[in-house]
Amino acid sequence: MKDVNELAQLVFSGLSPLVIEDVAAESEQVVVRARTPQRDALCPACGGSSRRVHGYQLRTVMDVPVDGRRVVVRVRVRRLRCPKRGCRHTFREQVPGVLERYQRRTARLTKQVQAVVHELAGRAGSRLLAILAVSLSRHTALRTLLRIPLPAGPTPRVIGVDDFALRRRHRYATVVIDAETHERIDVLPDRTADTLQAWLRDHPGIQIVCRDGSATYAEAIHRALPDAVQVADRWHLWHNLCEAALSEVKAHSSCWAGVLDAPIYDGPRAQTTLERWHQVHGLLDQGVGLLECARRLQLALNTVKRYARADRPERMLRVPKYRASLVDPYREHLRKRRAENPAVPVKHLFEEIKDLGFTGCLNLLHKYINQGRADADRPHISPRRLASMILTRPDNLKTEHHDLLARLTAACPEMTELAVNIRDFAKLLTPRQGNADRLSAWIVQVRATGLPHLHAFTRGLDRDRAAVIAALTLPYSNGPTEGVNTKTKRIARQMHGRAGFTLLRHRILLG
Repeated sequence: MKDVNELAQLVFSGLSPLVIEDVAAESEQVVVRARTPQRDALCPACGGSSRRVHGYQLRTVMDVPVDGRRVVVRVRVRRLRCPKRGCRHTFREQVPGVLERYQRRTARLTKQVQAVVHELAGRAGSRLLAILAVSLSRHTALRTLLRIPLPAGPTPRVIGVDDFALRRRHRYATVVIDAETHERIDVLPDRTADTLQAWLRDHPGIQIVCRDGSATYAEAIHRALPDAVQVADRWHLWHNLCEAALSEVKAHSSCWAGVLDAPIYDGPRAQTTLERWHQVHGLLDQGVGLLECARRLQLALNTVKRYARADRPERMLRVPKYRASLVDPYREHLRKRRAENPAVPVKHLFEEIKDLGFTGCLNLLHKYINQGRADADRPHISPRRLASMILTRPDNLKTEHHDLLARLTAACPEMTELAVNIRDFAKLLTPRQGNADRLSAWIVQVRATGLPHLHAFTRGLDRDRAAVIAALTLPYSNGPTEGVNTKTKRIARQMHGRAGFTLLRHRILLG
């Protein structure tokens, strides 16, 4: 039979710096009685060595659980007196790695607790620790989390900045990361230019800053680091082009819909749209400004701009929106009944299709019939689907989609030019030298076409030309910062939005 110390070396290897005298298994816990070895201890006041015993004290700390039961370590420690003349300080000895000053847990148990609260924070961490036989309140869990030291390193050469919502549409914060190593650097409490400017001035040595299209961040970087290179985010460039392409596809609905024999919405809303187009362009021909047009017609300024961009009233007509409905399986029955008796009440139709298995409500059937969907055919393709096909890499399209796309883009010269311009811009998104000249040529090429929404996109490129050129020629991107924001949303959901900024910042920086 091995003695207690040999057994402790196997089960309680983390307590090896102590001399274990006894191990007792009680109902819900294991009690370990130990003492400190008879060694010299250093005086915390003068650093002198001493083994002169002034007295003894009993310390009780928690250790990692064994066999699903708590482990309580009761250690007899010495209180020593410093022998140096002029000091005579009394102090209690510490055992580094096992007993730390003012702690009620061993160092290895503290590491395990920190690992749990790092991932789960307060309430969830406390519940999991209780299952692991570690009793800890949610408040202590949060204090343990906030005591974990944050990583510190030199100021990086390339950083990425982006904002994220603390409370959507009300409060936002800014995260700063190292764009090369993807390490988190800092989290700022808001997204104002002054805050970011002050942070940048306190961290000299930054040469390149990756950001999105925010004018606020651009201004702060220019004021704090006028010589730094600003890099726009390529994903946002492509996203903005996608929005412009979708607007162009919608504006040419009357062209490509004719190829598919798809219906164009011609109800009361279409008539109102055509009337407004004539009203807006009538005022513009008289020299009235956009803002004054909006005031006279009682329309939003962006709405007036949308009408002004359309060179012909047909550009405002759209393919009817179609979403799957519970009424779709019974459309043929409704057509037949309405053809036989156009005055049949909707309530009678409702009772008939209900007997056939319809599970919707009467209001849904009313809406379905009033929108004309009972009589119209479903469009073959929607504007968003066509725009998606144009924006998809050709190698990823199916053969039948290639043929359909070729037919639709040949519907009018503008659609053909749109497809060509999108393919040309996609080639620029692979950073390489010479893209600056290619971008200038692409902008000239777009402005020679009749695509007003792409013209607006090129004006946005001109406003941030230097950052766009850097994005198309340098390998850096703001993608890693967006990834940090995605993980930040998970952390915020995990804490149900109730935690303060200090705790959220700590968890973000811990990674």
